[in-house]
Amino acid sequence: MGRIVGKERYRDILLGAGLLWATLALILWPEQAMDAMRDGLRLCGNVIVPSLFPFFVLSSLVVELGMSRYLGRLLEPIMVPLFRVNGSCATALALGFVGGYPVGAQTAIQIYQNGQCSRAEAERMLAFCNNSGPAFILGVVGAGVFGSGTAGLLLYLAHLAASLLVGVLFRFYKPREGPRTRKRGGPQFQAASFPWAFTRSVTGALQSTLKICAFILFFTVFLRILARAGILTTLARLLSALLAPLGLDHTWSERLLTGLIEVSSGVSSLTDGTLTGRLSMAAFMLGWAGVSVHCQVLAFLGESGLSIGPYVAGKLLHGGLSALIVTLLARIWPLSGPVSYYLVEQAEAIAQLDFHRALAISAAVAWGVWLAFLALAAYMVKKSSGKSRRRIV
Repeated sequence: MGRIVGKERYRDILLGAGLLWATLALILWPEQAMDAMRDGLRLCGNVIVPSLFPFFVLSSLVVELGMSRYLGRLLEPIMVPLFRVNGSCATALALGFVGGYPVGAQTAIQIYQNGQCSRAEAERMLAFCNNSGPAFILGVVGAGVFGSGTAGLLLYLAHLAASLLVGVLFRFYKPREGPRTRKRGGPQFQAASFPWAFTRSVTGALQSTLKICAFILFFTVFLRILARAGILTTLARLLSALLAPLGLDHTWSERLLTGLIEVSSGVSSLTDGTLTGRLSMAAFMLGWAGVSVHCQVLAFLGESGLSIGPYVAGKLLHGGLSALIVTLLARIWPLSGPVSYYLVEQAEAIAQLDFHRALAISAAVAWGVWLAFLALAAYMVKKSSGKSRRRIV
């Protein structure tokens, strides 16, 4: 039978059955699908578009105008020994920490496509540069889900520490291929003119944001239909049976499955249970980022030729290390202790932002980082011109 029906035929049969089930689900539960779509649109309009669009414009401008090279000259003594990537890659790390996913991954891919790093360096960056932003962790997760600025701060610190650890570990990925430093050289990068770079950055940022919103809408509806059909519950029972030795019951298994698919839905489900368990699972979900985010990164990979393997392995390792670190931090940092009122008010304000305020704050932060890059570029140009003058004298 296996010789008559090949693997491709089995795949086609499974895909056809899945598409048929999806069509029937939309016919049987149209109201649930429409409600999920509305929720996804509100999420995109209130959070995704205002928080990501300015950072996509910023990241593209920084790379296209060659400002990442100036940052590279400054940070190369740190990036090379720690992560085995050249200094230009620090742009992806910085923007990934500030802008949230998938800004870091998109910046890393763009740096590679512009010839400012090698393939091995780009794949190392993808493993640890695609991180959640502080607005989501402190505001939505910390203040919104846990009702605690301290919990949000612990999660963010664990998230950052785990990301850096993953970067250090992935320095051993493809050990024979070292970083492309200025001494070793490589393809000469030609900076674009500002008008061309600006128009390309704005239009590209809009396309990138729309891609992300499309995946968010799809997975929001997908999860709602899975839950309505009882498939999510069935899968959770199977997972709880497999992970019974770890003490994972049906409820926690269902939360874990939700977070594995879509991170915001997963962390939003962590409303009850032991605080340490909720923090650990939230840390894992934030580090893993979810299949929805991974699909967004795949959309950016396109024809770049970069392997998705190091990225997926890095995110899985990031989730495990985040959960371990936040468990250790919770033991040495009591959550009942006081936290600064400024941090609490800041986190609560972020969680309650509407579209206009979120867009204004995100744009202000993006332009602040842009001005920092601009000042750094001006300083490096002035410094290099001073050195050339002294050589002439």
